[in-house]
Amino acid sequence: MKSSRINIGWIVFTLLWVLCNSSHAEVTPQKDIGETVLVELFTSEGCSSCPPADALLRQINGQQMRPGKLIVGISEHVTYWNSLGWKDPFSATAYTERQEAYAQRFGTSGPYTPQMVINGQEQFVGSDKTALLRALAKQSQPSPLSLRIESMAIQGDHLALNFTWHGTSVPGSTQIFAVIADDTDQSSVLRGENSGRTLVHASVARSISHISTLRGPGKNSVSIVLPPVTRGGLRQAQHVILFAQKEGLGQIMGVTSEPIPLSEEVGGLRTQHH
Repeated sequence: MKSSRINIGWIVFTLLWVLCNSSHAEVTPQKDIGETVLVELFTSEGCSSCPPADALLRQINGQQMRPGKLIVGISEHVTYWNSLGWKDPFSATAYTERQEAYAQRFGTSGPYTPQMVINGQEQFVGSDKTALLRALAKQSQPSPLSLRIESMAIQGDHLALNFTWHGTSVPGSTQIFAVIADDTDQSSVLRGENSGRTLVHASVARSISHISTLRGPGKNSVSIVLPPVTRGGLRQAQHVILFAQKEGLGQIMGVTSEPIPLSEEVGGLRTQHH
């Protein structure tokens, strides 16, 4: 019991230091990171209460809760604010539907913004630092499943991805999802509740797809369509996030993330190691 208290105290201390001293962080996978926590933020540029939550995700994204425990964030922009003055350029129906499914699972009155979901297990208002620290402190156990991206390469408008997974036990109907995310994005909002503001986001989901269902330890190769997002004719900095989740938007069993090779690396196969 004493060890558990020390462990949670260390997590809270580390995260308080991060929140007080870090203004921006990106997902940059680090060596020797064997455990991860997935933080999903459901947000919208049309929502005036969302920018503080966006800033909070930027602060914790890519940070270590404690040695060997990495926070991987995803900013998922929903669509139901789009008819209220400003159409969020990063919004997509897929994220709205995912949040609606979470609302049913958690028994909330419905989807809302901003909302954070930690490892598919707990939800709260996305700008609530205290709730975030408390939820992260509970994630003190090792990830049940280890995901590893062995290699990836851009092939035309697709991303060729090879990955493996293993764990002490792999529950039935565990699904693997792939998210293609921009490292950072920003918008100058012209209308709506955030009119006149420049909004900055981290780890912005541009696509999400179910790529595999796990039946036991193994490996797989997939080809994922890359979203047509470019700046100046070159693909902007993006990363891929793989996560394993119990069916029905249950517990997140494992997460990994790697940067995507830039356009000049087309045709090459780059191997990533943690």
